[in-house]
Amino acid sequence: MSDGNFPNRTSDADDLPLAGYAGEKPPAPDWFNWAIAQKATEASVEVDGARIAYRCWGDASKPGLLFAHGNGAHGRWWDFIAPFLTTDYYVVAPTFSGMGDSDWRDAYSFPVFNREQLAVSEHAGLFAHAVKPIIVSHSFGGIISLNTTICEGGEKFAGAVIVDSHLEPPGDERPRPPRRTRANRIYESFNEALARFRLAPPQPCENHYIVDYIARHSITTMKGEDGKEGYSWKFDPFIFNSLMDEWNDVDLTGLETRCPIVFMRGGLSELVPDRVADYMCSLQDPPVPMITVPEAYHHVMLDQPLAFVASIRGLLAGWPGRR
Repeated sequence: MSDGNFPNRTSDADDLPLAGYAGEKPPAPDWFNWAIAQKATEASVEVDGARIAYRCWGDASKPGLLFAHGNGAHGRWWDFIAPFLTTDYYVVAPTFSGMGDSDWRDAYSFPVFNREQLAVSEHAGLFAHAVKPIIVSHSFGGIISLNTTICEGGEKFAGAVIVDSHLEPPGDERPRPPRRTRANRIYESFNEALARFRLAPPQPCENHYIVDYIARHSITTMKGEDGKEGYSWKFDPFIFNSLMDEWNDVDLTGLETRCPIVFMRGGLSELVPDRVADYMCSLQDPPVPMITVPEAYHHVMLDQPLAFVASIRGLLAGWPGRR
């Protein structure tokens, strides 16, 4: 699962891509198997009373990259991306509170998420390097990262790549998830839960091996109200119940970031079509660059992972002050 925006639904086959595998792993190419086999170091840091987990790849003496996932996702969404960047960078991927293997909170806010990004960067040593780190963030994580670059502490980063995050033009309704009133469903078996995994917003994704990988790391054991143990999702379903009012008040129209930013989108993204992309680019003068990855929907790194890696490499190679 990822993100908090829900446009028109796709077909059932697209909505539940793992339903037909009966728990078996879809075949994967060699590059993917190599990437997920690369060792990551796991660590955590406490932020406002919650343990925030993060994963690291590569040599800490190299310039840093901070990867930020979308809503309902987790740091392991970058397991098949990060290893391709470790030749030149030290890559750190935290999991926001309420998601993945990080602690849940009673209430969530953008300032708390911003403090999580800063705390993980500090704890992992990204700020200790002579070269400032760059954030690469997807979807709702991009909104958090934009806030981080605007707020105090944003100057500690060399910049941010914001991937398929929707900033609506004036007059447009802000897409957001529905308010939840019920806990996540608990399934009797792991395979039953796996079969119900879906991307949000729903979209086709031909790379079922990637969907399967992130799904397997999105499930945990959990007890239901009857005391029976089953399998459910790691994300807190009530995150946006406390975040909703603040989310409505988020104003990024000025976009006075403390470091350079670049936008990236999927060429087939429903969240960032041309009209929205043009508006987003106009939020700064000179206009913010927009990189479009062809044949990718909202989940760019799932749809076109190698093109995504190549795009990030190209951006970073020419980033001001990085060399």
